[in-house]
Amino acid sequence: LILGYFDGVHLAHQEVIKEGIKIGKERRLKVALMTFNRHPSIVYRKLRDGRYANLTQPQQKAKIVEKLGVDILYEVFFNSEFGNLPPQEFVDQYIVGWNAKVIVAGFDYTYGKPDIASMEQLPEYADGRFEIVQVGEAKESGKTISSTMIRQYIMNGEIEKANAMLGYYYETTGFVIHGDARGRELGYPTANIYSHPYTLLPGIGIYAVWFSVKGKKYMGMASIGRNVTFKDNADITVEVNILDFSEEIYGDEVEIEWVAHLRGEVKFNNADELIHQLDQDELNTRKILTQDTK
Repeated sequence: LILGYFDGVHLAHQEVIKEGIKIGKERRLKVALMTFNRHPSIVYRKLRDGRYANLTQPQQKAKIVEKLGVDILYEVFFNSEFGNLPPQEFVDQYIVGWNAKVIVAGFDYTYGKPDIASMEQLPEYADGRFEIVQVGEAKESGKTISSTMIRQYIMNGEIEKANAMLGYYYETTGFVIHGDARGRELGYPTANIYSHPYTLLPGIGIYAVWFSVKGKKYMGMASIGRNVTFKDNADITVEVNILDFSEEIYGDEVEIEWVAHLRGEVKFNNADELIHQLDQDELNTRKILTQDTK
């Protein structure tokens, strides 16, 4: 049984999961992973600045975990009843009660208040009824990999650094809605995206992306911003110019893989200046994605 919330299923999480899968194969045991349907910090409002959002939605997490080789995924409903379980009751109900033979978790895993329910205390609650394997921290470019660090990189627009810690391209989901059609007038029509609730969007800027719709993947250049060339104080929007594409896809579900940050949002003096920059953005996008080997 592998334990953790695994938001992002980043490279450090993957080390924990791979260790669990390795042990499962050696012992000829099914490999199960237990996570929650929502982050405890959302329920208890420990993150009060309103910026908290998942790195992975439940269906994305399930897809990654399955690809890694986990046999069973348990998604526990996190509410006050579960959150207030004493550590011994959690161990008895969710580990011993599920007949787990081996527990695998990261060094910082907790199952209640950290001071009484950390990995350090788990052997006491286990009382010899199951084996415990603890996986240490992982680093990327000398920095400890964590969901918090990845979240900060994404909000700063440093998507390449985030991707390096994730081990894959950061992905958001949503569906296509009507916009003001200004991109079409400029010769660069865009799909306006309504993102999944609790989605953490990259910082304002222009990005090279892979855009998936109706089971196919296309090159795209995405803009997250306020359309400052034409408006003041407008709401932030997500728009994607899909290269070599001309279909109507309003209402369709889409996935965006954020590959590289191209530039920040700039207020141009006129439409011609903007079009000139978009031409350059397209060249840069095609170059980056053509060379993509992931």
